[in-house]
Amino acid sequence: MNTPMVKSEGVHKSFGSLQVLKGIDLEVLRGEVFCLVGPSGSGKSTFLRCINHLEKIDSGRLSVDGELVGYRQHGDKLYELKDRDAAKKRREIGMVFQRFNLFPHMTVMQNIIEAPIRVRGESAAVARVRAERLLERVGLADKANSYPRQLSGGQQQRVAIARALAMEPKLMLFDEPTSALDPELVGEVLDVMRQLAVDGMTMIVVTHEMGFAREVGDSLVFMDDGVVVEKGHPRDVLTNPQHERTKAFLSKVL
Repeated sequence: MNTPMVKSEGVHKSFGSLQVLKGIDLEVLRGEVFCLVGPSGSGKSTFLRCINHLEKIDSGRLSVDGELVGYRQHGDKLYELKDRDAAKKRREIGMVFQRFNLFPHMTVMQNIIEAPIRVRGESAAVARVRAERLLERVGLADKANSYPRQLSGGQQQRVAIARALAMEPKLMLFDEPTSALDPELVGEVLDVMRQLAVDGMTMIVVTHEMGFAREVGDSLVFMDDGVVVEKGHPRDVLTNPQHERTKAFLSKVL
């Protein structure tokens, strides 16, 4: 159990001639709330997508729960997994995006039970019981038969969290989950994430919500231009940043 939930060693990623990640080294421990902050274009979201192999890294090593992401090792060589095998691993990682990505033609309940039934082969009855429990957990027990268009942005994002949790992931990734919300709706989503932290879920959160990072986070990394500039406990980094680039960024967002 001492194995980090996520370990990144010298991870590089480019899109054409644009280097987005330039050697990312970091570890995320089990049960940790790990916050990634930094300006737009710094590589935060790309790194998140590499963790569940939505993007393939160009070099380095990236592992989740002690297993390489997207590859298997045989001797000294790495071999890329087939798409089917990579997808199986991806089931263990939940992801919540900026936009809610709910199926508009499905009810809330249908959105949540779709993946457990289709991907995991669960019965509708089993998936429905879990979905009901999750909707209660995110404060939306009365919205099971509603359609996404009938919900506020905050409610849709809470459904998206419930949908990710329905696959019973070992790790949750949040890519700026409140950035598309009206300010008065941000709190209801952060409250759900706070409760996940209390429950011991390992989470990596790309966020601009510095109050959340300070209050809930266990570790904070400031990224800029594809590199880790500074890392430490959120309160230490936010109140006493050591790097000039970190100071300049925080002076604009705090």
